[in-house]
Amino acid sequence: MSLIARIIAEDAIAMEQLRAVRTLGLPDWCIAAGFVRNRVWDHLHGIVPARLPVDIDVIYYNAGDPSKEREGEHEAALDRLLPGLPWQVRNQARMHVWKSLPQHRDTADAMIHWLESVTGIGVRLEADDGLSVIAPLGTDDLLNLRCRPTPYGRTRRSEYDERVAAKRWRELWPKVQFLD
Repeated sequence: MSLIARIIAEDAIAMEQLRAVRTLGLPDWCIAAGFVRNRVWDHLHGIVPARLPVDIDVIYYNAGDPSKEREGEHEAALDRLLPGLPWQVRNQARMHVWKSLPQHRDTADAMIHWLESVTGIGVRLEADDGLSVIAPLGTDDLLNLRCRPTPYGRTRRSEYDERVAAKRWRELWPKVQFLD
């Protein structure tokens, strides 16, 4: 089991959230971004228990039903299962539109077009209760406490810089190196 999967598997709150999302039966799904990044960085900084993420980014890919309304229905279903949590469900089959890109092929392809190397990592709870890590850009930066813009993020450098500052990552995780 990878270190990322082990960190998530040992977190009872994370596992409860993954079990809830799995009940939706979404195609090509995972919980990504701060759900993974924050827990791994907290673990590597010795912060126990891990701080809860500001939002829970559930992503999936369904080109056959790219309606925004369906995302709200999924959020409502998750809120019925685990009320009061900051669920954000997004179908990656429609995320290319606001970025003026060709349609993504799948969830992993969509994650390549996120701003930071450490954000495009997700975890899915499989039917056999095993954890799959989805990391189209790899996990080295996350595990080695490095953050840098993705190739896409380099084309939107000001957005990347603003996001890093707004999220206060330098303050929250002082061991992280921010690279160009």
